[in-house]
Amino acid sequence: MIFVTHQLPVNVPDEPHLDRAAVWDGLLLKANNALPFVPSMTYCEVTERYSDTVFDRDIDFRGDRFTERITLEAPHRVVFTRIAGPVLGTIANEIEGGEDDLTLRFSFALVVAGVEGGSATEQEYADSMTGDYLKAVAATLNAMRRLAESKNSVSA
Repeated sequence: MIFVTHQLPVNVPDEPHLDRAAVWDGLLLKANNALPFVPSMTYCEVTERYSDTVFDRDIDFRGDRFTERITLEAPHRVVFTRIAGPVLGTIANEIEGGEDDLTLRFSFALVVAGVEGGSATEQEYADSMTGDYLKAVAATLNAMRRLAESKNSVSA
């Protein structure tokens, strides 16, 4: 199993300030259409809605097709469970900390089909995908900041 966790501060100098509600709104947008948030994703479409908080989507990520079940745990976590595709497991996006020290944590627990856990092949895959996932973390926050910036300029 490949496990990666990474946490970034939500608010940094010289960037628009985001409160918890703005980060949650960004996670909702990402859950429904991740294309503006994940550079390595080329396709994202919601295929089935089971409730206000659970739905499926199909994505193309790094050239592979996946089906993910999305679970919204308002107002702090979105869980993406890979239910079909060559890499299965769970990805969580979590808002942590207080209003003065908000962070966004991304955690991945994934299994590559047909690859032995702990093998050199699994490690090679983990190394190649970790960079893409870490870029997605930064891109997610940057997209949220751009949304906040555009809202602020519209209301100004």
